[in-house]
Amino acid sequence: MSSRRPTSVPTTKRDRLPTTSFLLEIGSEELPWQMIHPAMTQLANLMKDFLANHRLAHDRIQTFGTPRRLAVLVQGLASKQTSTLRETLGPSKAVAFDAQGHPTKAAEGFAKSQGVDVGELETRETPKGGYLCAVKRENGLPAATVLTEHLPGLLQRLAFPKTMRWNASGVRYPRPIRWLVALVGAKALSFDFAGVRSGARSWGHRFLADGKSGEASKGIRISRPEIYEATLAGSGVVVDPVWRRDVLAGQLKQLARSVKGRVYQANYEELLDQAVFSLECPNVVCGTFDQAYLSVPQEVLIASMAEHQGFFSVVNRKGELLPRFFAPTNMEVKNMELIRTGNERVLAARLADARYFFDDDRKVKLAGRVSDLNGVVFHKQLGSLYQKTERMVALAGVLADAAGFPDVKESCQRAAHLSKADLVTGMVGEFPALQGVMGEHYAAHDGESVEVCRAIGECYRPRTPDDAIPGTTVGRLLSLTDRLDTLAAFFHAGIVPSGSEDPFGLRRSAFGVIRIVIEAGLNLNIADVLRQAERLVVEQGVKTGGHPFATLRASSGQAQGKLRTGGAGSGPSLQKFLEERLRYYGRVVAVYREDVMDSVLVRADDAACNLRDLFLRMDALQAITSQRDFESLIVGFKRVHRIVEKEAWTDRTVDVALLTHSTELTLQQAVETAGRAVGQALGAHDYHGALSQLIGLKSPIDQFFDGVLVNAPEPDVRANRLSLLRRVDDLFSAFGDLSQIQVQGQ
Repeated sequence: MSSRRPTSVPTTKRDRLPTTSFLLEIGSEELPWQMIHPAMTQLANLMKDFLANHRLAHDRIQTFGTPRRLAVLVQGLASKQTSTLRETLGPSKAVAFDAQGHPTKAAEGFAKSQGVDVGELETRETPKGGYLCAVKRENGLPAATVLTEHLPGLLQRLAFPKTMRWNASGVRYPRPIRWLVALVGAKALSFDFAGVRSGARSWGHRFLADGKSGEASKGIRISRPEIYEATLAGSGVVVDPVWRRDVLAGQLKQLARSVKGRVYQANYEELLDQAVFSLECPNVVCGTFDQAYLSVPQEVLIASMAEHQGFFSVVNRKGELLPRFFAPTNMEVKNMELIRTGNERVLAARLADARYFFDDDRKVKLAGRVSDLNGVVFHKQLGSLYQKTERMVALAGVLADAAGFPDVKESCQRAAHLSKADLVTGMVGEFPALQGVMGEHYAAHDGESVEVCRAIGECYRPRTPDDAIPGTTVGRLLSLTDRLDTLAAFFHAGIVPSGSEDPFGLRRSAFGVIRIVIEAGLNLNIADVLRQAERLVVEQGVKTGGHPFATLRASSGQAQGKLRTGGAGSGPSLQKFLEERLRYYGRVVAVYREDVMDSVLVRADDAACNLRDLFLRMDALQAITSQRDFESLIVGFKRVHRIVEKEAWTDRTVDVALLTHSTELTLQQAVETAGRAVGQALGAHDYHGALSQLIGLKSPIDQFFDGVLVNAPEPDVRANRLSLLRRVDDLFSAFGDLSQIQVQGQ
């Protein structure tokens, strides 16, 4: 059996090799705007790998994208492939030559199969001995030849979230492909893909190109890749999305200044992305709407403009909505009045619908809609939203007590009772993103207290990792209630995230819990709250899915140094799941060391898990790692820990009379003093103070090991010293498992 191993031949003439440029454009019916930017990135990566794999040197790779086209431009492309030496191993020397050194039939047959003379074969030493090797130089093919042959395979590798088949070719693409442009320099490449023959002809803007000498029917000829952008620009198409973004952003800024306002920022980037990848000829017109609609909550008006039309809202310096909007348009004509009035007419109908929903929804109080939640399924295994609401009311009371806010317990439960009712209103049915927002408005209309109304509005915050947490105590507790109930219900039913799959956003919910607990400074026993949450789920008859739930963990005999996992079930416990989200917060937000987080989480209290307390311990430990004596302290402590662990020593009784050496007495006294101080600091949650006391043990520990032999020949002295070291180990372990800390050289 032979094997091939190609090797590139270095050449000193690389800089003098002729270069050219290459253009590939895929023209289609209008692509969904969300797909275009990811497809551009994918196309750039595919082309980079393609050129590398086919030994085609190049300079810059640039991609373009509009609704009707994806394109890639390669500059400085080598006109031909880099030459290579192809080495093919053949039979071993022992088989290839007889005792007299003459080539055997094996050698002759191998040489013939490789198209070389036997005398041209070389020998290569391998771990298995010497083998014959045929070395052949392969000259590079012209770039045009390589591209023509292999581009269909590259195009076949483009992947999209949703695709379709539209002809007998069977090719899948988001929309039907209508043309292909492939140029190497001035030469058009000809190949078939998706039933379309490639060439040099593209198409411009659907409308702006109509009057250009038959362009609408015949298309535009691209003479060279370098003038691709300019050629399309002459036909009304701006192919570069960066350019389109700059044009749109500039026009928006100018229009906002002209009406003495500013563009609403909360959805600005998303709408700008949508406009950039929805247009080929970027322009913006300013329209107005009837001021009477300003009586509707501005969140509704903004949502109506953005979700249905992709319009930008305009606000004044106080953030109040102005009766104007900015509409992206794919046209540029001398008189934009027709476009402006058309957009105004369409928006007026949308705003009229929104006002109808707002007025109609307020005819029924939120409290009167709660029973309607019986008809809305939360999850087929977890019952209705009404059942979830019942659980939330009970759990909200538990959380208020657990977090130390019994005075807001009644408000929390009232807010929990009403929090999901807006889901059955007409407005939220039309604009799902307004859940919670409309609940706050409708609750205020119904005369609910301010804190209940605000809590309902904050129930779903933080909606994203960058969103702010709720600003009120009741809002924070309500958001926690909602998330913890969801987590408890899904985990009880055995519906847990697996790998990258998380269809119900449980990781996002858990991360929201972590953020609220830490950033709001909430101290509560999360383990007890989880047990109460599970109890509420069980009482409703939800069947268990066999997963461990709150505090089930591996046996205490598990090897130290690794985080404990869930219990006997097939997935992680919910408490462990939350701790892992805490680790993620520490890694991404606080930028803590992994060993610092290991040291704290490995000793997390199963029965009384306080997530904020764990975070504060991490914070203190991370801070002290930069102190000069920290690493040497850990070296000394690890020596203590290894000795105690190896001996499995549990006795902590120290006989002062047997402490004959001064270093023993010094360490004993330091441990006594530090023990009291560390205990007081830990009791007060002063973790920086506790670690400062431990830092003070560095010198006594070092002096102890320098001054005495732990394994003394006298059994009672040895036992006494081991007991002293056990007390040192216990003192450090009161904070966490500091043996997890990694130091240089260990």
